[in-house]
Amino acid sequence: MAEFSPVIPFLRYRNPTAAVDWLVDTFGFERHDVTVVDGQVVHAELRFGSGTIQLGGGGPHDALGMSSPLDLTGTSQGVYVCVGDDAAVDEHHARAVAGGAKLLYELHDTSYGSRDYGAIDLEGHIWSFGSYRPTEDQ
Repeated sequence: MAEFSPVIPFLRYRNPTAAVDWLVDTFGFERHDVTVVDGQVVHAELRFGSGTIQLGGGGPHDALGMSSPLDLTGTSQGVYVCVGDDAAVDEHHARAVAGGAKLLYELHDTSYGSRDYGAIDLEGHIWSFGSYRPTEDQ
């Protein structure tokens, strides 16, 4: 059995079908399990390495009361994805820019040894990508 992260962010989109395509094309996620009803994505699991995100539609019928950032005055969360070493971050950044991601902050080296950049997806979710890896317990 493959390793996986036990922490799985879940996001809501007005148009989850478009979001799946955009996240795959622009940020390099892979479709893992996508459930479509009447031509619309109702639940999707996308993977990046050993990490997984889930997404679906939000709004007044969402059981958790969640909405797309397009329906809010802001957002209170973000997702950080470690894409690999510095060269992998540079490649990921180029792909995201080519795919139309709006940058929140430019590609840069941090004081804590990571190479990072931040972007907003097609509905306003905040994403950070970089080479940061948490330290292992001693």
